[in-house]
Amino acid sequence: MYDLTGFQRDLLYVIAGLDDPHGLAIKDELENYYEKEIHHGRLYPNLDTLVEKGLVEKSQRDRRTNEYTTTRRGTREIQARAEWEADYIDHST
Repeated sequence: MYDLTGFQRDLLYVIAGLDDPHGLAIKDELENYYEKEIHHGRLYPNLDTLVEKGLVEKSQRDRRTNEYTTTRRGTREIQARAEWEADYIDHST
């Protein structure tokens, strides 16, 4: 996960956390977090990068809607990142 941008990492986390991870749901979730519009030209190329890296799987729900799910590798990367972060974050405060 070290080679992902912060935006790609956020995409991966959102996909892992949504019950229905399709493009518009992911976009809405990120827009709420970033408090600004996420353009398709930014969203979909980064989703494709996660697919190419084997962290996310893309499938077609219908003619217009793609669904995204984390792969086993993607889930392992999220868990490894959480463990790494925990080493540096003091949770007692």
